Amino acid sequence: MESNSPPVYGGTPPLIQPPPAHRRMRAGRGWMVLALVLAAVLGLVGAREFARWLLPPGGLGGSGVAGHSMDEVTIENNRSENKIAVVGLEGIITSQMWDGGGRNMVDLISEQLKMAGRDKSVKAVILKVDSPGGEVMASDDISRAISEFQEKHGKPAVAFLSGLAASGGYYVAVPCQWIVASELTITGSIGVIMHSFNYRGLLDKVGLHPQVFKSGKFKDMLSGSRKLDEVDPKEGEMIQSMIDETYSRFKKVVETGRRSAQDKNKGNGRALVENWQQYADGRVLTGLQAYDYGFVDETGNFETAVKRAKNIAQIDGANLVRYVEPFSLARVFGFLGKKESTALKLDLGLEFPKLQAGRLYFLSSTVLH
Repeated sequence: MESNSPPVYGGTPPLIQPPPAHRRMRAGRGWMVLALVLAAVLGLVGAREFARWLLPPGGLGGSGVAGHSMDEVTIENNRSENKIAVVGLEGIITSQMWDGGGRNMVDLISEQLKMAGRDKSVKAVILKVDSPGGEVMASDDISRAISEFQEKHGKPAVAFLSGLAASGGYYVAVPCQWIVASELTITGSIGVIMHSFNYRGLLDKVGLHPQVFKSGKFKDMLSGSRKLDEVDPKEGEMIQSMIDETYSRFKKVVETGRRSAQDKNKGNGRALVENWQQYADGRVLTGLQAYDYGFVDETGNFETAVKRAKNIAQIDGANLVRYVEPFSLARVFGFLGKKESTALKLDLGLEFPKLQAGRLYFLSSTVLH
């Protein structure tokens, strides 16, 4: 007779074996190896930073440039003993701190010019400009640095005006011995601008009434909280006088720079046309128009600027080099420790300048509208 009971098996049930211990040890060793590698990398970087601070530039041989804090990178090796340093100037010209090392654009450009001046193998500098301009003082500081570089070291500076080199972007290029621009470059825009907003009407609508205590009647000039009928007409006259004075400085820099270039080039290149000030009224120019009016010496591309720099420096060949900020732990940790406020940004392919009310700018109107 068959039984419906389930079969019974004898013996002890199989034991569930735990995973081998050596696997956990391998995982632990993996993290340990990674930590050791990271520590070694940080140690090497730290040693490099210490050596940079302790040893003379270029190592014990002392072949580098004394007192610099940037690295030289070869961007075109032509197997020559000579060098041409390419110094880039891009974006809004500003004195605000914007790199992790706590330096601004003026400091970085000046540092590169000092390195190029002290390095005997550097025979010329190409200033590659792609900028709509910017702050008056920052533009003037860079312009002075270029003039001093040429006078002190006797080396030519050739400006290459890239896609945009207007207003302050042209101002910094004027001291160069030679200026090259593409025929389609946007340049010119010689002038000064200052802006301010009057928001008193908005304050009145929301019921806000500002109270101002001042030491003199003109202490709150350009204040946007005053009613328009409270603004003294003399304020406009004083502001316009200041702008006119700065504008005269701009034209003087243009005239002096172009005349100096003619003298150095012994009549080669382009001289300003007699009525050049007619075209220095804030209008933008193409590179070809700038050539016709004498604001630039030659039309061409970057290679044209390189050939011209070699010609002026009287050398047959040269390696192209540029100077870059070295890797620095201070910059890395400074970046990681930086607190950024959350903001909604609309990316239109162009970073518009953050203009400050009451500050003078050499800035092309093409970026303001």
